[in-house]
Amino acid sequence: MLARTGGLRRQGVPRPDATRVLVVANQKGGVGKTTSTVNVAAGLAQLGQKVLVIDLDPQGNASTALGIEHHRGVPSTYDMLVEGAPLADVMTECTDLPGLWVVPATIDLAGAEIELVSVVAREQRLDRAITGHPLVGSATDVGDDRFDYVLVDCPPSLGLLTLNALVAGREMFIPIQAEYYALEGLGMLLETVEMVRQHLNPRLTISTILLTMYDARTRLAAGVADEVRGHFGDQVLKTAVPRSVRVSEAPSYGQTVMTYDPASAGALSYLEAAREIASKGAPA
Repeated sequence: MLARTGGLRRQGVPRPDATRVLVVANQKGGVGKTTSTVNVAAGLAQLGQKVLVIDLDPQGNASTALGIEHHRGVPSTYDMLVEGAPLADVMTECTDLPGLWVVPATIDLAGAEIELVSVVAREQRLDRAITGHPLVGSATDVGDDRFDYVLVDCPPSLGLLTLNALVAGREMFIPIQAEYYALEGLGMLLETVEMVRQHLNPRLTISTILLTMYDARTRLAAGVADEVRGHFGDQVLKTAVPRSVRVSEAPSYGQTVMTYDPASAGALSYLEAAREIASKGAPA
């Protein structure tokens, strides 16, 4: 009940001075990217933050997990990116979690990459939509009604949709599965980030790395964790999310694990990860 009614807000964390835009990306599929997006977003909302999730994956899994309609005809990220609809017109508040808003993704988004090819400044569409929203900005400019966090859930590829997110974001949040293959794909992702930083968005910083599907019983998981921490240092959250059946079950009920089973190991880990992200603050 506490999770659903916002009772956790008593344990809240300080609000950032300005809206933090985090891009959740990893071109390798199955690393817990969408799961981490929705559960960290839900955790931040439970801790008293005002959060917006933008579903940029045509599969619409983040929309499903947050219980938001995303069939054809629903105002969505497609309308915002391709048709130029204002962000305020395509977002919906999550009924389960007060303070959490979602821009759903419909199947129309699958064709957006092709449709955007001929559009002027095609890689800046998302950035303009986010910065154009009246509740995105600093406490001084926007006031207490501002969004504290915008989390963008990217598709598992490095195409035009992900590029839009990397141009719009200030921070990058990378979930990494605690397995060897996850490390192989990381090199390509870092090269893309560096390219975006050089040519399109010099402010982009990798601020947060979260180890997911962590099995403390295996030496492999510990080895991957040590390697990631050795390379990225403080960017890696102290919290690692364990493998959890409850986390996997929750989306089939149109929920995050934070409301589906708030006492489970997965929910507690994601809540702690959200607290860490908020406590660390935005990069300088």
